[in-house]
Amino acid sequence: MFFKKIVITAFAIAGLLLVGCQNEAVQQEVETEMRVGIMLSDVGLGDQSFSDAAFNGLIRAREELGIMFDYRELEAAGSYEQGLTELVNEDFDLIIGLGFMVKDALEETADKHPDQQFLLIDDMSDKENIASVSFKEHEGSFLAGAAAAMASDSGVIGFVGGADVPLINKFAAGYEQGARYVQEDIEVLIEFANDFGAPEIGTTLASRMIDQDADVLYAAAGLTGVGVLQTAQDRGVLSIGVDSDQYVIAEDSVMTSMMKFIDQAVYQSVVAYADQHLDEEVVFGLAEAGVGLAPFRLVNEEAYISKIEEINEAIINGEVVISEMREGAQ
Repeated sequence: MFFKKIVITAFAIAGLLLVGCQNEAVQQEVETEMRVGIMLSDVGLGDQSFSDAAFNGLIRAREELGIMFDYRELEAAGSYEQGLTELVNEDFDLIIGLGFMVKDALEETADKHPDQQFLLIDDMSDKENIASVSFKEHEGSFLAGAAAAMASDSGVIGFVGGADVPLINKFAAGYEQGARYVQEDIEVLIEFANDFGAPEIGTTLASRMIDQDADVLYAAAGLTGVGVLQTAQDRGVLSIGVDSDQYVIAEDSVMTSMMKFIDQAVYQSVVAYADQHLDEEVVFGLAEAGVGLAPFRLVNEEAYISKIEEINEAIINGEVVISEMREGAQ
């Protein structure tokens, strides 16, 4: 076996968060020696979300630990398999597959190269040479749904997902449950774009929801979601970003964002690998400070913070249990 299995707790992240002299020791160890390759998710750099956040985590690792890294994007590589194979052939110590869509190709590549260490971000694998990092998106999305319900005047809110798959349904499920926790009879419109890289589809779906009186929109759809946020701004309704703080995309609309700390997960995983403590499975949720909400804007910040902190504590304490599946979803 390559690792021990663990679920990290509260951002002490004991074996991962190395500080002080420990961090200095790691830096000395990896200086000019450790090389990391990453196969980015489908849209690649410039998605203003997932890939950009992961890239920032590697930049931090380069600046603080002295690692070297390179990346591949789907469009340039032609396929995930080709990009991963190129990284293997260049003898990287750790190769990262970013996003659930990379999983199948990563597992096939791992089978062909059993001595290579891989890391899957945002999904789980049972392959011995693949470590996995996942997130409790439904927990962070529950907070987003609660905030949306608080902000809605019409009693109708919307969600746009990039694909109708289990991972994206975790966002939708949490959002729907969080909204109904605050306002039991709220209507939650849910649409799937089946594309993470098409802002124009996001525009179409957002417009359709707004025409049905939705006045707060939440998107978990990569670059497609950017179209949702910008359309919400153009139409004068509020919106909620995803993965990173997307306020700059639509400053007159984005009230908060559901943060998945991809940059932190990538950075901590590189640190752990350098220290020879990369765990088989790591899960980031609210208790682990791996998901949460960005600062509130455009609303009464004090009132929202108070309510969201109350709900956050109830989730961590187990008083509120959130399903990963939407009611009636397959």
